[in-house]
Amino acid sequence: QVQVVESGGGLVQAGGSLRLSCTASGSIFSIAAMGWYRQAPGKRRELVATITSGGITDYADSVKGRFTISRDNAKNTMYLQMNSLKPEDTAVYYCNAEVATYIISTYWGQGTQVTVSS
Repeated sequence: QVQVVESGGGLVQAGGSLRLSCTASGSIFSIAAMGWYRQAPGKRRELVATITSGGITDYADSVKGRFTISRDNAKNTMYLQMNSLKPEDTAVYYCNAEVATYIISTYWGQGTQVTVSS
């Protein structure tokens, strides 16, 4: 069984910073791509950033230059450093991981709330 757990959300003023973490645990052989997604009230879930096992990253245009995704493969952990936060970044942030056990499956975390006040 694999679990994916996010942490680090909270309330911050516009212009502030937060760092999210996502850790996968369980009977894991390896983790391929990982990603952060977010869903604001009344909106569809959208991709924020992704990172491959080799460290190749990709970002949504709306967060480029402000957010940085990284990972520690030894700890099965991914991070999202969020700087210069804006009220429109307010959402529930979800972690996604492609995990290889005896098969490759995609796992989601339960989400962590990020609220940016103006």
